[in-house]
Formats: sequence, C-alpha cells, structure tokens
Amino acid sequence: MFPFFSARRKPGWLAVLPHADRVTLAHVVGATGSRPVVQRLDSFAIENGTEATFRRLRTACQLASHACTTLMGEGEYMLSQLDAPPVPEEERKEALRWSLRDLVTYPVDSACIDVLDIPNNGSSSGRSPGVLVVSAPEAAVRARTAPFESAGIALAAVDIPELAQRNVARLLEDENRGLVFLRLDENGMMLTLTFRGELIAVRRGEMNTQQLTSDDPDVRSRVLERLGLELQRSLDNFDRQYSHIPVSKVVVASDRPVENLAAELANSTYVSVQEMDLSAVLDFEPVPELRDRRVQGRHLLAIGAALRTAESA
Repeated sequence: MFPFFSARRKPGWLAVLPHADRVTLAHVVGATGSRPVVQRLDSFAIENGTEATFRRLRTACQLASHACTTLMGEGEYMLSQLDAPPVPEEERKEALRWSLRDLVTYPVDSACIDVLDIPNNGSSSGRSPGVLVVSAPEAAVRARTAPFESAGIALAAVDIPELAQRNVARLLEDENRGLVFLRLDENGMMLTLTFRGELIAVRRGEMNTQQLTSDDPDVRSRVLERLGLELQRSLDNFDRQYSHIPVSKVVVASDRPVENLAAELANSTYVSVQEMDLSAVLDFEPVPELRDRRVQGRHLLAIGAALRTAESA
C-alpha cells in the first residue's frame, strides 16, 4: 500500500507485526502454478520494548535479507470509498486528496495516500467507477515505521489489515464468483467482499470473540444474533450495490475458537457459510502446526500480510 523501496534478497515477503506483548513473523514465498509456501511463522515476546526486540530479531532472524512489510494499526488510517475522478491517471491521486479534505481530521496536503480500483466488470448500473482510497496522516505512518528504522530494519512496504485479509480471501474464491470473508478477533469484526482477487467493499463492527466466548450464555446469544443480522444486511447491501457479482460463499475465521460459529451463521443467510481452512491453498510443510485451523485463525493477518505480491502496492 505505502511502498518504500524495491530491493530484496530472499524471495517472498516477511511480515513483521508488533502486538502489545509480542512480535509475529510470517514469511511466505509464492510460486507460479503452485501453492504459496509458508516458510516461517514465529512469535517472540517483547522484552525491553519494541525497538530492543526488533534489534534482537534483526540479527537473530536475519531480517536484512528479507523484504519486510508491516500493517497499520486501528485508528491510524482511513479507508474511504469514492467515485473515481474524471482526470488523467497521473492526476488522480491529487484529485482524490482534495476530495478527502472534508472526510478526515488531519491535513490532507501531507497525508500518505494510495488508491485501489473497484473493478466495474461490465456492470451497466451507469454509476462512475469507484475507488477505495487509503489515507493516513504522515505522523501516523512515521510513528508506525519509527521503531523499525531505529532498529535498522528497512521496511519495503506498509499495508493495512483490509489488504492482508484480501490476500487470503483471493486464494479461497471460486472462479468468477464473489467471496464474503468474515474475520473476528478480540477487537471486533471485519467483513470484506472480494471478486477476482480485488477488494470491493469492507464493513466493520464491534462484535468480537471475547463476547462470543463469554461465560455468560445470554451475552453469547445476543452477540451471535447481532452478528448474523449484520451478515445478512451486508449480503443484501452487496447484492444491491454489486448485482453483477454473484457471491458463492461466506468464509468465517476467528482468532480464538467459537463453537459452532459457521453453523449458527448459516441459519441467518441463504449463502453457504464455511469455516476457513487454508490447507488446500497454502503449503504448510515448513510450519506443520498451521494445519490446525485454530492456529490459522490466530495468525491470519500475519499470513495475509506476507502474501503480498508486487501488484499489491
């Protein structure tokens, strides 16, 4: 999303994701005509602060020999859906920067901006082609990258969670069919629609896995009902806005086990609902513990960030 330089040594991408108490590394190598290989997945405790941990990992894990990427955090960026401006390609980003001035609270002149096209795919709706605009205040991008720079880790790119999720979803799509991907973690839910490997739409919500695994059965029941309603509303909304995209299934993933989640959500919708299993689309031989769906769900964003391709920028 926000690329910095293109030099690299080892093939693939190494995602370096700092959390409150740990740093996760995921290295994925893609190959034409075969499944991408997850070469590495490790988690390290943060000791003496993030920068000190990064310095230790830079040497111990040979980070300088990889193309490294990371993700922006919650509240550090905005993803906006706008109409594509009728201007030449080279002027588009600046035209969209101007369009953002009433949508964001930070100066757009210095904001970091990137643009994703929403494919029209022959739709005859008469609407202007849409774009997804990622914007972030320069200070937020600098704050995200500063610990890496202080530790001597050169980032090749910075992405956002929506694109990491898109990278996983594109592997699970049926040919010429849209995929709705519902990911839940302790912070909330993210629901994406992808089609032919492109991100089309995003919806977020407050329902989270802490609530869905609560000891209080009433809490679990209420949150599951809200989640099912949000899923159905999202599917109806997608059908109205993107009627040219036939959705074949909903894939569900969570950072912790939620009993019967896919089966319960299937009662709320006419579309097939499946639990995520990446074993058929990724090679886990170097990291066999990833054959466990619970481990896949816990590290979904790290894997998705490392599934970045040269075209993902």
